Amino acid sequence: MCASFRPPEPRQVPVGRYPLWDEVLAAVNRDLAATLPEQRPLRLTVYPETADLDEQVYVALSGGEAHGNPLPPNETAAEALTAVADAAQETVSELLWRAWPVCTLHDLGMHPRDVEGRPSWWCAGGPRKGDPAHVRAAIGELPTAHRPHRPNRKRRKGDTPR
Repeated sequence: MCASFRPPEPRQVPVGRYPLWDEVLAAVNRDLAATLPEQRPLRLTVYPETADLDEQVYVALSGGEAHGNPLPPNETAAEALTAVADAAQETVSELLWRAWPVCTLHDLGMHPRDVEGRPSWWCAGGPRKGDPAHVRAAIGELPTAHRPHRPNRKRRKGDTPR
């Protein structure tokens, strides 16, 4: 007789189980709501313990789907915020097939980075001289999304209006 192996099902982490991660996920969810208002808030998902591992906690879409690495243990709130933002970006980008969050100045995906002790969304800048890398906003403080300015280009025969 052959038994089939089914991996354990992930489950939602109860609020309060990881208070620091709950707190920093709320900041990341503010950025998600500001930039992708059609998306429901992200949540923490856990995979049950196995014989040789403690439970693994992931940042997941509202339906429970997650992508990427589990959250690492952190010592400070800044480290936790950067780790949760990175995990959220991985989940959103891979499962929704879109860059997130996007710099409204350069139309490029940004990345979480600690800048002078403050977790921030960092943009690599544009391809032209004078478009340097910059911090767009602190994590949790992204402004509402708007389309970046695009210079007008001459239409060619056959182009459709945008």
